[in-house]
Amino acid sequence: MLGLPFTHWSLAKLKEAAEKKKIVSSIIRVILDEAKITYQNTKTWKESTDSEFEIKKKRIEALYDCPPEDGRVICVDEFGPLSLQPYRGKGWFQQRRPKRLRATYTRPHGVKHLLAALHVKTNQLYGHSSKSKKHADILRFFNVLRRRYHRSERLYIILDNFSPHHHHKVKAWAKENNVELVFTPTYASWLNRIECHFGPLRKFVLEGSDFRQHKDLASAIQAYLRWRNKNKRIHIFYL
Repeated sequence: MLGLPFTHWSLAKLKEAAEKKKIVSSIIRVILDEAKITYQNTKTWKESTDSEFEIKKKRIEALYDCPPEDGRVICVDEFGPLSLQPYRGKGWFQQRRPKRLRATYTRPHGVKHLLAALHVKTNQLYGHSSKSKKHADILRFFNVLRRRYHRSERLYIILDNFSPHHHHKVKAWAKENNVELVFTPTYASWLNRIECHFGPLRKFVLEGSDFRQHKDLASAIQAYLRWRNKNKRIHIFYL
């Protein structure tokens, strides 16, 4: 950028560069506003290389737009790993008296994972804590989902290409239990609507927390899910 070793500009650096170019620094904000330029976080993006991208995408969009009358559309994904550590965050505190969290250098308690599901029609979220996310864990969670609905209702489960999802035992279970596994295209997990719900979960449960036991973290997550399901209209989505 103008031969300077920056990846981005702060207002102070813009001001300094503008003064060297004999530009009045006080109008920098005006110029930025008129150009509709705001200070934003950069994001990564990966294009799907799936040869059947359009076919799979249209199939998932059709399930969202016109849910089948013979069943229910469920989005499934895993959230984690969840470790017992202080999570930095933001909050409202007295001036110059921010909340202090302990520092940790060893984490001997291992990790857990949240297996989560979103019922598209009712917009209800469900989750179960798990020590791992192997195919056996996925099957246990799927059995819980299957028991929530009458077996005559077909479940259309939208999920990504995580290898345990493709395990032959998982696919065999689906055929035996009136379940259709609908996989997102490669590198296109954003088509799974449950993805946008993990941001608020991370923000309102993890950020600023310091749980000492996994059971306490799991209880906090369940409490948030119950609150969220009762207050869907005021729920804020973070992508």
